[in-house]
Amino acid sequence: MELFNNLSLEEQQTLLKFPAYITILASNADGKVDDAEKEAAIDLTHIRSYKSDEKLSTFYKEAEKVFEKNMEELISQLPENKEEKEAAIVNELKKLEDILLKLGYSYTKSMHESMRTFKEHVSNAHNNVLQGFIFPIPIKGITE
Repeated sequence: MELFNNLSLEEQQTLLKFPAYITILASNADGKVDDAEKEAAIDLTHIRSYKSDEKLSTFYKEAEKVFEKNMEELISQLPENKEEKEAAIVNELKKLEDILLKLGYSYTKSMHESMRTFKEHVSNAHNNVLQGFIFPIPIKGITE
């Protein structure tokens, strides 16, 4: 990861956990990551490896390689309690912010926007499946 040459190996590995942390945080409404949320995150990580802000494509290519492993590792390490899990993730996101800042303002801004939409996508994983099944035609006020 050429862009990340000024980061230590540990910082690079931590940064690659960003999508997994966001997935778990987005899925924490019921306290666990279910299959629909996990699949939505896996698919989006793959899509963004070739279709994302040019600055982030290398990041997503590398993150895709370790996403499922990172998810399983983090799920097993994080507290089971919903509130404790959220607090632990927020603490880790603060550490990630320090790493991001080393990559410059433009990169950090792009990553923030990308992770915001990533979280929205995972949060809506159930809605997308349900809407497509029950309301296959867009209906203003219901699916739009």
